[in-house]
Amino acid sequence: MRDITHKQVTLRTARAIGVVFCSQAAITLIRENALPKGNLFDVARAAGFIGAKATPQLLPHCHPVAIDGMEMQFDFLQNDLHEGWFFPEIFRRTGIVIMAEAKSIGRTGIEMEVLTAVSVAALEIYDMLKPVDKGLEIGNIRLLEKRGGKSDRDKIFVTPPVCAVLVCSDSTASGKREDKSGKLVKEMLEAVDARVKYYQVVPDEEEDIRRQIQEWVSRDVQFIFTTGGTGLGPRDRTVDAIKGILERDAEGIAEAMRVYGQMRTPMAMMSRGVAGSIGHTLIVTLPGSSDGARESLEAILPAVFHAREMMKGGGH
Repeated sequence: MRDITHKQVTLRTARAIGVVFCSQAAITLIRENALPKGNLFDVARAAGFIGAKATPQLLPHCHPVAIDGMEMQFDFLQNDLHEGWFFPEIFRRTGIVIMAEAKSIGRTGIEMEVLTAVSVAALEIYDMLKPVDKGLEIGNIRLLEKRGGKSDRDKIFVTPPVCAVLVCSDSTASGKREDKSGKLVKEMLEAVDARVKYYQVVPDEEEDIRRQIQEWVSRDVQFIFTTGGTGLGPRDRTVDAIKGILERDAEGIAEAMRVYGQMRTPMAMMSRGVAGSIGHTLIVTLPGSSDGARESLEAILPAVFHAREMMKGGGH
């Protein structure tokens, strides 16, 4: 199974649809509640719920998902109700439309659960109708919509955000150590379609850090990410340097990074990282370790890029 520990916990939703084609005579029996095996839709709904819950047991690569809410709806196929969901020729036939919708707060999507729910409900309907209809057919099962995670990325920004990466490290600035965290930060930003226009290394000196930050702010760099100097060491000065020039705090960003890190290592509580704005520029301080920088970015990307619109007067 794929590793999803790096994914953010978000609200995930999905909708799926399918059809069981049957005869008009079978539909009449359903309407009259005269089927040999009893009420159709209550049993099919229950079967769909069970199928959704059993998805990880049926599909080996599916992670167990907490289904926080699910609804199933059954309708007889009608052009006025279902136009736009199926090709026009479908409406020359009669049948039952099955729709499932589900919600989950987790690290991965719930689309396979709704597809399984529709599929199992369709099989249940098939089983209950087969004594009265020999021409049954299941078809048109597909996902209508999914939201959450990567599917929502396009809502965060339209044009690529302009970013700068500042590595704050005495040893790296003096050439004694190769930078790893700054390069990693750059790669991760570019992986979510951000444009890293500037990359610089400075020693752990407050004046050097402030000077570089203010220069980039004057160039209207939209997002500045620093790495290093967020711990409790005597030369960890990045946070102190930046706190003094921030105009507005964005404590929620720093808190999100610490919470995400705390779920992976108790050492995350040692981070003094801050985030805030100067003008229309957002500054985020990341740990100097590669793991710390990576996890902190995993916690906030790409949602943090919405801050630019907010700082420019846009809404949430």
